[in-house]
This record gives sequence, structure tokens and C-alpha cells, in this order.
Amino acid sequence: MKQADVIIVGSGIAALQLANKLAKSLNVIILTKKELTAGNSYLAQGGVAAAIAPGDDPYLHYLDTLEAGAHHNKSEAVLEITKKAPELIKGLWESGCRFDEDGDGKLLLGMEGAHSEKRIVHSGGDATGKHMVDFLLSNLDANISIEQSTFVFELILDSEGTHCIGVKAKRMDGTNETYLATHVVLATGGCGQVFAFTSNAETATGDGMALAYRAGAELADMEFIQFHPTLLYVEGKTRGLISEAVRGEGAVLVTAEGKWIMDGIHPLKDLAPRHIVSQTIYDYSRRGIQIYLDITTIPDFCSRFPTISKLCSEHGIDIDKGLIPVVPGSHFIMGGIKTDLQGRTSIPGLYAIGEAACTGIHGANRLASNSLLEGMFVGGNLADWLNSHQDANRDDAIIRGFHNQTVKRADNIMEIQNQTVKRAGNKLENQTVSSSELPDIDSLKQTMMDRTGIVRTKELLTLQNEWLAQFSLDDWLEASLDHLQPSELNRLFMYITASLITKAALDRTESRGGHYRKDFPHEDNANWMKQQIIHQRKNVKDGKHEYNQTALAT
Repeated sequence: MKQADVIIVGSGIAALQLANKLAKSLNVIILTKKELTAGNSYLAQGGVAAAIAPGDDPYLHYLDTLEAGAHHNKSEAVLEITKKAPELIKGLWESGCRFDEDGDGKLLLGMEGAHSEKRIVHSGGDATGKHMVDFLLSNLDANISIEQSTFVFELILDSEGTHCIGVKAKRMDGTNETYLATHVVLATGGCGQVFAFTSNAETATGDGMALAYRAGAELADMEFIQFHPTLLYVEGKTRGLISEAVRGEGAVLVTAEGKWIMDGIHPLKDLAPRHIVSQTIYDYSRRGIQIYLDITTIPDFCSRFPTISKLCSEHGIDIDKGLIPVVPGSHFIMGGIKTDLQGRTSIPGLYAIGEAACTGIHGANRLASNSLLEGMFVGGNLADWLNSHQDANRDDAIIRGFHNQTVKRADNIMEIQNQTVKRAGNKLENQTVSSSELPDIDSLKQTMMDRTGIVRTKELLTLQNEWLAQFSLDDWLEASLDHLQPSELNRLFMYITASLITKAALDRTESRGGHYRKDFPHEDNANWMKQQIIHQRKNVKDGKHEYNQTALAT
């Protein structure tokens, strides 16, 4: 058993921003299921949006964010982050994080889809995430310890089942370890891997969302999945992301014959919001027509986009020919663990930041280059909050709820001893469920892409919901997971997350942002404007484990 003040699960931008900003007096452990740089943040080609240019204004950034988010956003949260963005960028820049500059030593600002001004800050051209992660890692202090290849598979609650006081994790050698802390932060990233086509890292399997859901936290907006329009597509598979910045520099989407497919679709053409571009490409793809990015108008493409050029070369695409084959794929989930702007969840002691969280900033569709910004913003906010509360009731939750590695619940006994979880109250004591009862990963990914993907219908969503139901979600919500290996835990967390996405997509009978229903093709403001679909397990005493409700996203 190990103990800390703060446990951070994950190692992306949000996690590292939090770790860097926490007081040095706090003992912090970062747990990451693979290497530190194996997540989406490190792969991020796009930049960070901030209204820095003389003719720009945070209010314009605010309006663009609301428009991209189909006005499902929490407007006050959006205004707060767009006002803070210039300060966050300048703070990093002045601290030594290098961003691309123009000939006068000023920040070089790019354009991306759905932005009204040039406000995208990059580092290393198309390696912004890598450079930012490397910078934040280099600044971690001695109060922070890091354990890699440590897969967190369960949240530990106190004796009343009301506070989160730690986690259980599986190490590389197959043994389980218990970690206790006053504050537990989920920064596990998104869930793009539940779809067959995705830009996401292999680690993006919805872990944090599944962990929080099993523990009883609220999740929101799980139906809103952003499909990035341009993933490199070679031999029937997606091979990596082609950043939106390429279209920002003048690339256009064309057929093999050279037809510009976005003409007449949207006033912003190739820089229209991502869901519109993705749906347009999808319409061509399902008719068997391959779409390409025509990059012939971009001078010095290889020096401007070295990461993308290398990616294309590795997969046999000749950049000199000027055409890159693309297809849409899952890129970002706007929903997740419901939090406030300090990262606080519905369970005291449990926090969520980054893509795993749903703050309401992104609404129904994230504006390009707002994701790294949100990670820095909320990660910093949570650090400020934890720093101001570090002496309040420190260790009380642990002392109250955990003694000699045992947590006892009055109705629902949960003993952590010899890596065994016992839940007597729901008659599933010592139950172990075989991983053979989980869906095959390839089948899960393909059915999610086909039925819960870019274009959705009641028929297909119902079919997917019924297919997922056969794998006994309720049993998996109560079962001990101690015996499962990391590959099996990945399957389970992908299954739980896919089930929540599908249920939410079936419930929302309108189209909005990243959620497109062919049978309900328009926004229904009368019934759905600002309405969130909330998923949360009920108290197990009533025999029910999940319910949906709608709540106003103010």
C-alpha cells in the first residue's frame, strides 16, 4: 500500500499542468498505464487557441467556441477560458516553452476551422503537443513521483461510500497495488479507440469514464463525439492524423478528378466546423469515392509540416504528388465525467480534468485547438483549489475510511485484502466474471463505427444497444476486477464506455454538433437546447445500477 496527498491518473497536458502548479509541499504520485508520452497530448499536431493578435479579442474566441459547440456550451465557462487563454500562453512562453515565432520574434498565429481570426499558436510546426509535454515533464519537481506501466482499474471509496480515497492498480508483473490519497484526479484522456477509425493513441480506451461510472459519479454528454475529417487512409486503415492546420494553410478537399467537395456546403468551405466536413466526406466515402487533401498550394509543405510529411512517407504516400488520401475518424469526446471548472466531480475527493472530463466548455462540438487549452486551464484551476485546501482535513478521509488495508461499508462491504473485493449488499460477493464474456475488441470497434458513428439512426443505435446488452453490463459493474489482465481491463472499459455513448445517442432525438441523427436531421431547440443527458449508477440498494436523466447545461 502506498499513500500520497494527490494521485493523478494519466500523464497528458492536463495532468502535467496540474502537477507543475501544485504546491511543493504536497506529495504527488502520477500513475500512467503505459509510458509517460503514450497518450493523445503527445500526438497533438494542432496548436493552442488564444486571442493574442492585435485585431483579435477573447470575446470573438468565445463566440467562435459557442458557434462550433452548437450553443450547447456552458457560456460562462467559455467566457472564462477564452479570457484566460492569452495569459496561459504567455505564461508558458515566458517560462521557456518555445512556440513558433515570426521574423519579428512575435508568436506566429495560424488559422483553423471555425475560427474567425488567426489565433492558433504552434510549436515545432505540427508537433505542439510533444513540445508542450516535454517542457512540462522537464519542470516536474522532487515532490512528484511517477509510476509507469501501472493500470488503475478501480476507485476506492470510504466506509460510507461517499468519498473517493484511493485507487487500485495493476503493475507490469501482474500484481495489484493499493494507493491511498486525500485527492484522486482522473486525467486519463478520451475514448477514440472504441471506434474502428480514430486519430487517438492506443491508450485512449475510456478508462477514466468507466472508472468513474462504476464508482457512481455523474457522466454527461456522452453522445457528442467529434469525428476529425482528415485521417490518413491507406489500404483500408487509418494511419494517423492530418492536422486541421493543413486546411488552415490552404489545402482543399477534392475527389480524384479534382472536384472541390466543400463548395456550396458551408460558407467557410474546407474550414467549416468539423462535423460538417466529416459528414460531407462520409457521404462520398459510402458511395465508394475516395477523398483527398490537395496540398499543392502550400509552399514548403515538408518544412511546415514535418510530422505529417514523415507519416505520409512511412505509408508510401508521395507528398510531391500533392494528394493525401483521407477519411474521417473519431477524434475527441465532448462528454465525460461531469465536473465544474475546478475539476470537481459529484464524488468528493474525486476530480477529473482533460478529455476525460465534461466541463461544458466544448458544448456539442469542440472548436479546433481548444483541447490543449482546456487541459491547461482546468489543470491550473484544480491546482489552485487543491493548494488552497491542502491543510483542510488532510488524511481525514483515509483515516476515517481505511485501516489496515480494509474499507468497510455498512450495506455494501468492500474489503481490500489480498486483492479481493467483496460486495455483500448486492449478493455478488467474490463474483468474478470471465473476460470471455466481453465483446471482441475488433467487433466492438467496427460495430461502433458502423452503428454509432458519424451518421446515426434509431434502427442502427437500437441494434448496437441490443448487441452490447448481451454482454451483461450490470454484472460487470459489480464484479471484482482484480483477476483481469491489462488487455482484459481495456476491453471492459471500452465496453462500458461504448454502452454509455450508444445509450446517449439513442436518447437524443435531434442532431447537434458531433451528434448527427439521420432520422432527426435538425436541431430541436424547443426540447433539447442546453439539455444534457446524465448517466449515473443509482444506489445499489434499489437493485438498479444505471439511469438517464436530462439536466440543463447552464
